[in-house]
Order: sequence, then C-alpha cells, then structure tokens
Amino acid sequence: MKKIGWKKRLIQAAWILAGVGTVVLMGAAMQKKNRKTCTDIKIEITGIEENMFIDEKDILELVNQSRKVIGAPVSMLNLRSMETALEKNPWVKNAEMFLDNQQVLQIQIEERQPVARVFTMQGGSFYLDSTGVRLPLSDKLSARVPMFTGFPSDNLKLSKPDSSLLKDVVKLGRYILADSFWTAQVAQVDIEPGRQFELIPVFGDHVVSIGKAENLEAKFNRLYTFYKQAWLQHGIHYYEKINVQFDKQVVAVKKGMGGMRQDSTAALELIRQMTTPVADISAVLAEKNQPVKIDSVARPAVIVQKPVKETVPAKTVTNINNKINTKPLSNKADPKKKPEPKAVMKKGGK
Repeated sequence: MKKIGWKKRLIQAAWILAGVGTVVLMGAAMQKKNRKTCTDIKIEITGIEENMFIDEKDILELVNQSRKVIGAPVSMLNLRSMETALEKNPWVKNAEMFLDNQQVLQIQIEERQPVARVFTMQGGSFYLDSTGVRLPLSDKLSARVPMFTGFPSDNLKLSKPDSSLLKDVVKLGRYILADSFWTAQVAQVDIEPGRQFELIPVFGDHVVSIGKAENLEAKFNRLYTFYKQAWLQHGIHYYEKINVQFDKQVVAVKKGMGGMRQDSTAALELIRQMTTPVADISAVLAEKNQPVKIDSVARPAVIVQKPVKETVPAKTVTNINNKINTKPLSNKADPKKKPEPKAVMKKGGK
C-alpha cells in the first residue's frame, strides 16, 4: 500500500511541474511578443466592385487616430477598440483585425453596397444600401445606382408608411441593379402616391408604370417582351405611356400623330442590341470567333422630366400571348347613341 501511494504522489508532482513549466513558457512567450512592435499594415476592402467610398487612406487615418500603429508595441494595440472605431464609419459594414506571425496588422473591411439614391421632396438626397441603411453622399464619387425621386420625408426616424416605402425602394433598386439591361435602360424612378412607381427610361419619351414593388420579375419580363415586339416595329418615340402593373397584360398608350417623330437608324440599332437576349448575342459573337462583350450605357446625372401628354392617344393592349391589338379610342361606340331601326319585311311584299 505504501508503494502504491508513493507512485501516485510522484505522478501528481510531475503534473504540477509540467503545469508550472507551461505557465512559465507561456509567460515568457507573451513577454517576448509584447516586446515586439507592429511592422506593417495591410488593408483589404471587399463588398463593392466598382466604387470605393472608403479607401486605404481613410482606414489609415482612423487606425492612427489615437497613436501611430506601425512601430507601436503589440501589447499597446487594442484591436477590438480599433474595430469599433472603424465600424462607426457609415460606409463600413464590418471590420476585422488581427496580427500575423510577422507582426503585420491585417485589416479586412467589408464596405456597404449602395443600391439606390433617393431624392426627397424637401430637396435632400442620400444613398440606401442593400439592407436599407441610409448612407451619406460622398465627395469622392457618385454611385451608379438607380435614382428615386419624390420620397416624402427627410427625417431619420420615419413613420411606418414611409419606412415601408423605403423597403420597396431597396427592393426595386436591387432588382434593377441585378440586370445589366435594366441598369442601362432605367434612368430614374418616380415615387407616386400609394407606393406606386414609374420608370423614366434612358431611350424613349415614355414613362413605364409598374405599380407597387411586387411581382417585379413578371412585370419586367412583360416590359422586356413588349420592347422587343413593339419598339422594333414602330420605333422608340411611338408610345407615351406603358403600363405593366396588371397581371398578364401590357397596356400601352400611343402618342398622337402630331407628336410622332422619326427615329434615327443609330438609335434603333442600339435598341435592337439592348433588346436582344444575352444568350443570342453570345451565339452570334461565338460564330464570328469574337469575345463576348456587352456594353453598358451611361445614364444622365440629372433628374429627367416626364414627357408632356399631347393629343388624344389610342390604346394598345398586349395580352398574355404577346399579340398586339390596336384599338383607336376615336372609333369607340357612343353609349348614348341609339341603334338604327332595322327594316322588317312584311308578308305579301308590304
């Protein structure tokens, strides 16, 4: 029994010595690390491809705000506090920091993605990111995103209807940006009463009524089909208003004959290119052994005025089968006019 107890105490002593040694080694390693200094800073910014609303210079200014980081002892760097300071910038969605084995401070920044620029009725303007967060305008550049006009409030704290409307703006802006054709074609979106939206296109003197920001894929598919069928037949100035908010149909209002204008060959050719499906373009270029390249069209930076209505238009209705039927309004039967009496033949020729 005494022999067994002696072995047990020896094992316990060994574990204690190992634990003490580990603590000593860790302490020595920590002291050695604390004596080291930050050798460099490397910054990586992700989350946005074309626009950089916050750059490496801005990050370095924020990081070095309290003290210069390069050359500072590692023990003096409060990485969590530095991350919090970076995330206070409205364009920074998330910030991560760590020191690698060479004492290089690695900074990873995720920038917010703007999806819409909103103009209020009071004259204010701001960006919206993909999560609905308001972003300030930048002195460096302007984001190439859809412009929305007529938002009813400048207040940071919105009412429930205005907050819901802002969510619709984000939804519609994200849908337009997801498609290269609509990004090129939609110059402006006007906010109408009742959470309704109207599109002002880059090409054509018409407006497109899409109603509420719901069933967007079906509405834009109907509009795309109408563009391919109707525009190639009549040109880009033939219609005054196109309405796609009704299910399975497109209602188009034609301009009066006095307002008709001739379309240039170059404009029509550009519309033909824009309304050709991407797959078809790829096939054509593949036959010519040319690389596939789809050019985007820059949108105007100014707010576009709606076209002025002219003479009494006629209405064109496109049904679900994509067949176009023209119904002149001037030929409608007068509901007040009584029908002509029909002649009745009596027996005997009388």
